[in-house]
Amino acid sequence: MALASRTHPSGTERTSSPKRPPRRTFLGSTVGKKAVMAVSGLILLGYLVAHVVGNLKVFFGPGEFNAYGHWLRTMGAPVLHHGWALWGVRILLVAAVVAHGVSAFQLSRLDLRARPVGYVHKRRRASYATRTMRWGGVIIALFVVWHLLDLTTLTVNANAQPGHPYENVVATFSTWYGNVIYIVAMLAVGLHVRHGFWSAAQTLGAGSARRDRALKGAANALALALTAGFVAVPVAVMTGVVS
Repeated sequence: MALASRTHPSGTERTSSPKRPPRRTFLGSTVGKKAVMAVSGLILLGYLVAHVVGNLKVFFGPGEFNAYGHWLRTMGAPVLHHGWALWGVRILLVAAVVAHGVSAFQLSRLDLRARPVGYVHKRRRASYATRTMRWGGVIIALFVVWHLLDLTTLTVNANAQPGHPYENVVATFSTWYGNVIYIVAMLAVGLHVRHGFWSAAQTLGAGSARRDRALKGAANALALALTAGFVAVPVAVMTGVVS
């Protein structure tokens, strides 16, 4: 490529250097976006672990489960006002969800730009979880909206009783559609966690040839435990174990 030339005031001709491309920041790079996605995903994973532990308290009866629901709103008392800690957790989770979703979308766009023409022979993905990560994310996002309307605002829970979380859980899983929506979403969560945990470990530098098998085993075990823990609640209501 020819370089532009210009005449120096002294009469000598000088060649101008080509323009350098704009410098990309860490967060603007592919590595940075993957790091944001990994860290936000681990925050959400920590929430899921805490959430499933809390959900399993439903097996200890309405007294303990309702007390747990009350504790969520009084965390940090008396230092913090009623509900402040819970709102702090909610804000953190919303920020993590937005960061995770935006990073995933941006990485998807970068991947499409890098390969504008489709492959003649499609490459087989490593696993079913990998192939369904995008659809799984959409399913989970839609479920979160439903879940909030069902058990937080009680908008779509016809038999809800404000201030009675145990009774509201039983009311939700006493309907066929409540069970179908929840179980399908939890299967999507399990697949998402299975692939996402391993990917996050690779992104953050925890993976290696020696540790890959252990990381994959941990991802499988974690996904299975979370899925089983979440699905156990609607199954218990359907079978009458929890009523």
